[in-house]
Amino acid sequence: MSQSLAKILVHAVFSTKDRRPFLQDKPLREELYCYMGGILIQHDSQPVVIGGVKDHVHILTTLSRTGSAAKMIQEVKRGSTLWLKTKNSDLHHFAWQNGYGIFSIGFSQIDAVKKYIVGQEEHHQKISFQDEFRDFLQRYEVAFNERYVWD
Repeated sequence: MSQSLAKILVHAVFSTKDRRPFLQDKPLREELYCYMGGILIQHDSQPVVIGGVKDHVHILTTLSRTGSAAKMIQEVKRGSTLWLKTKNSDLHHFAWQNGYGIFSIGFSQIDAVKKYIVGQEEHHQKISFQDEFRDFLQRYEVAFNERYVWD
């Protein structure tokens, strides 16, 4: 085959540093999601949906054929941090947590994951980010040490 082709879907999740509610302003969050989508496109990923709440973000996207998951998340966090700090003086100290979760999904799961991401505000009336993230780790059978998951 003379051409390398790939379409790998991933669901990424990461929070603000110490889960501080930096993203309370819904219009700012919507603008942030668009900005993050632009970063993904610049790095040859195709965003499907981006959403979240005041202290964390979910991203459903394709993974670039030539890039790594770690580099993609690094660029989204770096670029969005720089951008957010220009939007409001209250965001001067904004930071994302050091870590992240990224999970592969199958094509049959796209609609369910999209619905899940769009419904974050309602979802988090019932469950905390920490409990949600623990659930992802357990569902995907990711071994973790509770001491090192949160920052």
